Amino acid sequence: MDTSEIKAMTFDVFGTVVDWRGSIIGEGKDVWTAKGVEVDWDQFADEWRGGYGPAMNRVRTGELPWMNIDALHRLILDELLERYQVSGLSEGDKQELNRVWHRLNPWPDVSSGLARLRKHAIVASLSNGNVALLVNMARHGGLCWDCVLSAELAKHYKPDPEVYQIAAALLGLEPHQVLMVAAHNGDLQASKAVGFKTAFVHRPREHGPDQKSDLVPDPAVDVVAEDFNDLADCLGIQ
Repeated sequence: MDTSEIKAMTFDVFGTVVDWRGSIIGEGKDVWTAKGVEVDWDQFADEWRGGYGPAMNRVRTGELPWMNIDALHRLILDELLERYQVSGLSEGDKQELNRVWHRLNPWPDVSSGLARLRKHAIVASLSNGNVALLVNMARHGGLCWDCVLSAELAKHYKPDPEVYQIAAALLGLEPHQVLMVAAHNGDLQASKAVGFKTAFVHRPREHGPDQKSDLVPDPAVDVVAEDFNDLADCLGIQ
């Protein structure tokens, strides 16, 4: 791959940039158990994230109107609280718990790696997370984005092609000038289909110690890296 033509790098966020599972489990045990949410937090985090794909599909099929990810997370949360028979939370408590997705912590390599990658090209989020969520997460985790791009801007969710197309257009670039960075093969396959270059970054513990998915990169990806600093090495960025 000719790295000289890469003018921007767009990053999947949940799982690629931030450890959503560890963050939710940690805050759950440290904060929310004391507030009366007595659940198996490992399982609760997995089920909350597990409802994400089906909820987006309900919007795609027209069963639900367009909703941003905050709204979908709240829809799933309400179902989980009822299923786990959690009671006693005020509406304010529920809103604050739902905002745990705004407070996810980055993987250890992200801060230094992202700073290096930013020397070569524009770095921008490209997530299904809504803009407010991504901005708050960036402030919480010290993420040095040049631009916060969200599927919310296209009123579609990844892997719909419109998300990638509008991202390139908003950056004033052709798709082949953008490198999509993700730990998920589906995201990379979809972005490649519209002309993006692709980089797979290994996150083998995103779903915990027994992860089964996305352990091996699709052979069609352009770059494979162990983490963000290794990606900078692969691209020749000091």
